[in-house]
Amino acid sequence: MLDNLKKYRIILASNSPRRKELLAGLGLAYEVRTLSGVDESYPDTLQGADIPLYIARRKAEAYRPMLADDELMITADTVVWLEGKVLGKPRNDAEALRMLRDLSGKTHEVFTGVCLTTCRGQRSFSTGTRVRFAPLTEEETAYYVNRFHPLDKAGAYGVQEWIGYIGVEHIEGSYFNVMGLPVQRLYQELKRME
Repeated sequence: MLDNLKKYRIILASNSPRRKELLAGLGLAYEVRTLSGVDESYPDTLQGADIPLYIARRKAEAYRPMLADDELMITADTVVWLEGKVLGKPRNDAEALRMLRDLSGKTHEVFTGVCLTTCRGQRSFSTGTRVRFAPLTEEETAYYVNRFHPLDKAGAYGVQEWIGYIGVEHIEGSYFNVMGLPVQRLYQELKRME
């Protein structure tokens, strides 16, 4: 599979354990490369899916100077979009609790932007998934935040964790996108790489 990629060493430019797990699930050999301090800001005019796509491209530009001729780099970013606002990674437990209260009983969207970069070119895309949460009690949100410490997760939750088990009523789109990497779409895009 993916014989077209044999000429490349695949680089995942991410520290996310979920992205590492999902990319490994495609059966691809890859190495992880990370930089600290990559600017993840974006213009206030961007909305929804355009935000993580912009950030994924920005990450690719930060890594591009260290990209070798035989490397294909994958950068990605995920945001939770609720009622016209981004819920990024919470800064502390109080912010995580507030985000979960905001998501409780509502439908939100999860957008992931992915950028595939080689020295010869770049391909990027975004994927969206709609997620509906059941109403959550204060006790449930406090238990989750205290036990799972979701400060490294957009929207303060991991769908693959306890809160996803008890809270997610309905998903429309890619489950893996909600985890942080839309692997089915990524596979299709990798098949098109030259």
